[in-house]
Amino acid sequence: MSLNRRNFLKTTAGAAGAAWIGERVFASPARKPKKDGPIAGLKPMTDGIARISGTEHLARMEKARKLMVENGIDAIAMEGGSSLVYFTDVNWWNSERTFLWVLPARGEMAWVCPKFEEDRAREQIRFGSDIRTWEEDESPYRVIADVLASRGLRTGRIGLEEQVRFFLYDGIRKVIPGIDCVSADPVTIGCRVIKSPAELALMQRANDITVAAYKAALAMLREGMTKGEFGDNARAAFSALGVSGGIGAGFGEQTAFPHGSIKPRTLRKGDIVLMDGGCEVEGYNSDISRTIVFGEPSKKQREVWDLEKKAQLAAFAAAKPGVPCEAVDLAARKVLTDAGLGPDYKVPGLPHRTGHGIGLDGHEGTYLVRGNKTLMRPGMCFTNEPMIVIPGEFGVRLEDDMHITEDGAKFFSQPSPSIEQPFE
Repeated sequence: MSLNRRNFLKTTAGAAGAAWIGERVFASPARKPKKDGPIAGLKPMTDGIARISGTEHLARMEKARKLMVENGIDAIAMEGGSSLVYFTDVNWWNSERTFLWVLPARGEMAWVCPKFEEDRAREQIRFGSDIRTWEEDESPYRVIADVLASRGLRTGRIGLEEQVRFFLYDGIRKVIPGIDCVSADPVTIGCRVIKSPAELALMQRANDITVAAYKAALAMLREGMTKGEFGDNARAAFSALGVSGGIGAGFGEQTAFPHGSIKPRTLRKGDIVLMDGGCEVEGYNSDISRTIVFGEPSKKQREVWDLEKKAQLAAFAAAKPGVPCEAVDLAARKVLTDAGLGPDYKVPGLPHRTGHGIGLDGHEGTYLVRGNKTLMRPGMCFTNEPMIVIPGEFGVRLEDDMHITEDGAKFFSQPSPSIEQPFE
């Protein structure tokens, strides 16, 4: 995820709630969230948070080098974004000017930076002393070529991180025709998909904070509330808890849109309320969804909610080391097809995958979807979020984050006990 996108998410709905941008969950000068009531009682939950250490960053680079050798990649390159943060702790805003980090399988790392940005770059760079610059009227690709040549790489394979923009790829391949540009996914995803204890601790804190924010926002639901007002209250709750985050909401028939509707809608008695949101702690994300009824649930609402809970728990039970990711999706989907929904992605039923990887990005590899035969390993983190969509009526999604342990999956947040009780 590029830095500009990361900042956009932080200032709107939060990393997870960004899916609900169409709901206009961002703040409006005409609406100010209340500072009293449940929000007034919140206190920051940020004490004792430990940043990722320099030792861990260096270990990540060594693992990357090992994976480069195993996959026949001579170097990897990346610009600003979550992978650059992961390896180097450099948080760089991407513009049209090339800023690149190069890590060879063997040899010293290097940085390529606009000359006028050098001082700012040096403030952030903690690892590596080879910082090469280019002036506004010079080609950054020539500088990249020199970096690679100085490491004996006039030919070979350079892996580009998945979010490197096309113009950088195009410039490199034109200036260095002997270099074969390939995907760095086996290296970058290979490193990032397994979370360390330090990463898991940050994700646990993000989930704990999100649960507290949800409880405050839920306590402020009222008849006639707009979706934007709910979002403002949620954002204020996260702020009181010491982080940036958000929760988007859909009401009534609009909950059948998995990522919300742009149409205005106020809350009415008997409405299904579907909420999706989270926050970041030191860059690490949470992503939690809850579905309740504002008022007394109908028989159908309760039956569909109970079926959704059964599907979520089936996915959780299937998530174990050595199990292919697609098996988790199959387990959740089978519950729904056995109940007469679907099949496949047809609605009424589950129109999307059961979950996605999560970490420094709200959505990252690998995914709980049919066809993904990647075997689960301890340290992998996922959302568990099958959804039931009944077009024109309502949708129900329950979502909690989980990580894989030697003994099976473990939730970061406890699943919703009932349609009346979204949290324990």
